[in-house]
Amino acid sequence: MEVQNKTIVVTGGGSGMGREIVLHLLSKGASVVAIDINEATLKETVALANHSQSLSTFAVDITNKASVEKLLGDIFDQVGAVDGIINNAGIIQPFIKVDQLGYEAIERVFNVNFYGTLYMTKTFLPHLLTRPEAHIVNVSSMGGFLPVPGQTIYGASKAAVKLFTEGLHSELADTWVHVTIVFPGAVSTNITQNSGASTPHRSTSNSKSMKVLSADKAAEIIIEGMEQNRYRVLVGNDAKMMDLYYRFNPASAARMIAQKMKSVSAI
Repeated sequence: MEVQNKTIVVTGGGSGMGREIVLHLLSKGASVVAIDINEATLKETVALANHSQSLSTFAVDITNKASVEKLLGDIFDQVGAVDGIINNAGIIQPFIKVDQLGYEAIERVFNVNFYGTLYMTKTFLPHLLTRPEAHIVNVSSMGGFLPVPGQTIYGASKAAVKLFTEGLHSELADTWVHVTIVFPGAVSTNITQNSGASTPHRSTSNSKSMKVLSADKAAEIIIEGMEQNRYRVLVGNDAKMMDLYYRFNPASAARMIAQKMKSVSAI
């Protein structure tokens, strides 16, 4: 679905990759509704967009089902019909093992990553089905198909997003609602700070060897995949490489990631 002259809702639009997705959509002629729990960062996005008349913002907690259901009506009243949603908002867990992680942290990760995506999709889908053409893009993670020690709950939440989206794609195959699942690798964002998670210790040599994709480049890849109606989008060479490696030899790939995590943290 070409985004020009379409209205797209983006969650997590106040910072990081979500903000870059918002800005990239605007540059391609789309009208954008940016959603974020943080009103202050939404205002920063508006400023970076030069107060574009094509950008609207709503400060909403997507883990609150009633708030998300109300959001659809608010958007319709203020902006009009919606042609697509990009469920980008997400958080990671503290870099610790499952047996050390409290249930409150576990539930918070699932509430944002999975239930936030579910609430947005369930709420907007009936409306999207009335459009001549529409699109749902859900952002999973490389950690959604490959186990990362110290991020097991985060990975489980993103794996849930993966299968939910793939099932949705099959269910909507005979409609004009396209569905895309996105798997970012390492992308330069502020997700660690937004999640309230401490960063694992990394040595200088390891930091220099890590190749991190810029958030604006990631956004470009995601929107390109959306416009091409792609089934899945792998963002970054690391995601592409590990996708192939894990398919070929999952046990070996898992061991490699576990060793890498040991070298950069106390996990």
